[in-house]
Amino acid sequence: MRILNGVLMLIMACWTLQAKALVSDLVADTQSGFVIEAHNADVQQPPASLTKLMTLYLTFGALDNNLLKMDDRLPISEKAAAQPRSKLDIVAGETITVREAIMALIIKSANDVAVVLAEALAQDEDRFARLMTQTAETLGMKQTVFKNASGLHANGQLTTARDMAILTLALIKHYPQYYTLFSAPEFKYKGTTYYSHNGVLHKYKGAEGLKTGYVSAVGYNIVSTA
Repeated sequence: MRILNGVLMLIMACWTLQAKALVSDLVADTQSGFVIEAHNADVQQPPASLTKLMTLYLTFGALDNNLLKMDDRLPISEKAAAQPRSKLDIVAGETITVREAIMALIIKSANDVAVVLAEALAQDEDRFARLMTQTAETLGMKQTVFKNASGLHANGQLTTARDMAILTLALIKHYPQYYTLFSAPEFKYKGTTYYSHNGVLHKYKGAEGLKTGYVSAVGYNIVSTA
């Protein structure tokens, strides 16, 4: 990873389990959007939990438009509770606050909570995924298609390092009041403290967070800002 002071580091690094592993990356400046370095930045790959950046983008939009409030309690459906890990182990029939849901996505990368937000904002996850893709198109993410709110592997769910850079810049520009939440190292839910596993946030001075992801189809990926 190249260390650059005072700029946004956007890295979507993907490793496959195949002999010829492909790595995609892009580094850009936050103020101008100028791309400093890029490799395979337009190669489509599964986004894994980087998908949750769009789920959070739409959640922040709902908060900004007073469609949601941080203290609102969202119902937990059976579908949400049944999602595979990584999850918060929420219980169907109970509720979770919007604030808790946001932090669960940022810190825990909770697949179950991503579905809670999807259902709260669009009634069901399929409809929410279509909204995610439409929003991506509006932002100029030309090679991105979302199929779910969490990033669990789904046929046709694809993005690129460049498109993730576009989304990250949009998060910073459009919702600076919520962007600072990505730097949180931990959060508490029902008496349990959950810690971020974002190594860049812990080890690089000046790192401001964002999102990690993993799916077996490509391996590990990350979007980092500093």
